[in-house]
Amino acid sequence: MKYLAKRLFSLFIVGCSPAEQPTPESVPITDNDSWNYGAMVTAANPHAVHTAIEILEKGGHAVDAAIAAHLVLGLVEPQSSGIGGGGFMLVYERGDGSLTFHDGREIAPAGATVDMFMRDGEVMSFFESWLSGKAIGVPGAIALYKSAHDHHGRLPWADVFEPAIRLATDGFEVSPRLANYLPMMAGRGRLDQDPGSAAYFYPGGTALQAGDLLKNPEYATTLTRIANEGPDAFYTGKIAEAIATAAQSEPNPGSLTTEDISNYRAVQREVICGEFRDMNICTPSPPSSGGAQIMIAALYDHLSTNANGQADRIAAFVDAQRLAYADRDHYFGDPDEVDIPLHDLLNPTYLKHRATERFDPDTSPVPGDPGSVLHGESSAALFSRDTTEEAAGTTHLSIVDEEGNAVSMTATVEGPFGTQRWVAGFLLNNELTDFARELPADGSRPANAIAPGRRPRSSMSPSMIFDGDGDLLMVTGSPGGNSIPAYVSKTIVGVLDWDMSAQEAVDHPNIVARGETVRVEISADPGQAIADDLKLRGYNVEEREGENSGLHIVVVTEDGLDGAADRRREGIVQKIMPNP
Repeated sequence: MKYLAKRLFSLFIVGCSPAEQPTPESVPITDNDSWNYGAMVTAANPHAVHTAIEILEKGGHAVDAAIAAHLVLGLVEPQSSGIGGGGFMLVYERGDGSLTFHDGREIAPAGATVDMFMRDGEVMSFFESWLSGKAIGVPGAIALYKSAHDHHGRLPWADVFEPAIRLATDGFEVSPRLANYLPMMAGRGRLDQDPGSAAYFYPGGTALQAGDLLKNPEYATTLTRIANEGPDAFYTGKIAEAIATAAQSEPNPGSLTTEDISNYRAVQREVICGEFRDMNICTPSPPSSGGAQIMIAALYDHLSTNANGQADRIAAFVDAQRLAYADRDHYFGDPDEVDIPLHDLLNPTYLKHRATERFDPDTSPVPGDPGSVLHGESSAALFSRDTTEEAAGTTHLSIVDEEGNAVSMTATVEGPFGTQRWVAGFLLNNELTDFARELPADGSRPANAIAPGRRPRSSMSPSMIFDGDGDLLMVTGSPGGNSIPAYVSKTIVGVLDWDMSAQEAVDHPNIVARGETVRVEISADPGQAIADDLKLRGYNVEEREGENSGLHIVVVTEDGLDGAADRRREGIVQKIMPNP
């Protein structure tokens, strides 16, 4: 299957428009070996995993299972994602070798302005912005489901909604993670003030406890309507009206209208792939930050060439992140609105050169200039740096079905519980805080500036890796705001270079090197030793007792599927054994 690997690389790295992406027939499989690994699901909550397995056992495609699982995640971990938010789905069809990126990122309303988070020349605090109606983008999750289901689904549309409807009706036990959030959020925002969310999460004025039985009949009713009537039940009519009303309510009302909502469309975008040794890392193009995975891996490969032991490899990984994040922060935005020099940034010649610009530990990272390196014409001057912080209210799931098809899906409502505005059994996102909220004093515009109809840059980076023969090797992804590229890259280099199992790679201390500080998770072994070594090398190290990752990965090995769920959350791995 070497043809497939080279074909994937040549098709996607050069940059096709969505309309030019290959049809299944244009990327043929040259090896007809049957898939004999069974299936595997890993996600952030057991209910979601069991649901996905149920759908697969009914003959569903990996996409059917992903939709059903995410509908359940929106119910059992509403702090992280739901139908009031959006997400990205990367789908691999083993039968024809195709990769498809479905973009369900939220969109700014027509009334959005570049300075809408500014007041009297100063940017609103993140918390004030986060809870505002201005922060709500048009939710993309339902349209994302429909786009993916139309393209890949095997079970009827309504069938994938049934498990979540059943669970919302019958109820589920509140998990410790959800319960732990509720006292922290009380009195800090709208969750215990909004009539709908207050009655749901704080019945009788008291926060739900772990183990409480929780039912959501409103959510069941909403999903039943969408299951029976299709996405129009969400994007038009009473639900859309309720979303717009909530967004236009105090405090800091936004401009979202029913017209904005009805105009929403999920889109299929370019998949980008880059070589890492004899493998290909494939991931969504912007507004995803998946390209950062490719950059980190390539830069790490150059920087670790002369590494003498694991400590040197960790330092190379840190410096690869610092270089890649500086470029990501400067250049990435909505590709429909901004001319991103993406393929220059991913060009092997540029990345080889960029590795020579390795920052000294006490030096502030600055973006590279791929235009100057490759074409003798600067591209750095087009934009200004955007260091916007993204909250970590997000989830990830990875699925491989019994035919070897795969889904890597990351979904979000942004900050925990989104804007904490309750509509029809779900919470609305605060994704528009992912835009550059502060305007540079010099009058320049970040690539991630706010504009009507624009999708904010996202760190979500669902990814897949293919081996040198073009066979699926790994499905990976994580929540975690701006830390996502670092988290996901850790699993890639951990499995592919540090000789770790899936679980070992996920358990390994998270190391995040964006900007001037290197965060090291000392609560995971050998985090303290890593932190101490980096300090000796001169890095500004911030020791962390925990990192908000939620890595869920599947690795295809010679012995079968090896999966991992992040112990920092509540997920599990479940497998369907291959037929004898």
